[in-house]
Amino acid sequence: MSAKVALVTGSSRGIGKAIALRLAKEGYDIVINYARSKTAALETAAEIEALGRKALVVKANVGKPEKIKELFAQIDEEFGRLDILVNNAASGVLRPAMELEESHWDWTMDINSKALLFCSQEAAKRMEKTGGGKIVSLSSLGSIRYLKNYTTVGVSKAAVEALTRYLAVELADRNIIVNAVSGGAVDTDALTHFPNREELLEDARKNTPAGRMVEPEDLVNCVMFLLSDESSMIRGQTIIVDGGRSLLV
Repeated sequence: MSAKVALVTGSSRGIGKAIALRLAKEGYDIVINYARSKTAALETAAEIEALGRKALVVKANVGKPEKIKELFAQIDEEFGRLDILVNNAASGVLRPAMELEESHWDWTMDINSKALLFCSQEAAKRMEKTGGGKIVSLSSLGSIRYLKNYTTVGVSKAAVEALTRYLAVELADRNIIVNAVSGGAVDTDALTHFPNREELLEDARKNTPAGRMVEPEDLVNCVMFLLSDESSMIRGQTIIVDGGRSLLV
């Protein structure tokens, strides 16, 4: 039997990289997807190979369906199977709603929302050939509450959570389990693009009931639980990992 294979989109750095490394430690061969940072992707691949697993590095903007097809063609050529899809790649234009342009909307929705649909279609075709699989997406609290400058990303993540519910039902008869993980503010490279970064971090430090900020490993732990057999009766859900921050008005 071939080793099981996991695709983590946007996995050259940050939370995506942390998930890829954890999956490698669990015995999965990894498909590392990136859009810009080739050096970081190759460094991640080297770390995975040092763990004794195979790593395939593929450049692809997952906001473009034709690039998704090319990505999966390379997976077929290298591994011939796919067992896990972690929909992690994200981007977005951080501006107030009244300053948004059509190109900002399209860019964000394509990468954050459309990618989940078309990656899942391709993944499901491979997964059903080997008896099933799991799909987990990363979301954020902006999907359910207002965050400053977050209109495009928040709406795109709300779409991710809705699509997670639809896919969970429609792929269930193929033994494909679909869920999402939504995180509170985490101090990663992605947060450096926020105009109000320090404000977000200070709020998380002061107002999280758990007494500390969410760390990347907190999200990774939840993703890994949803990818395990122990969570097989959780379907179409978005699990919030925020130390209780969203419970406070």
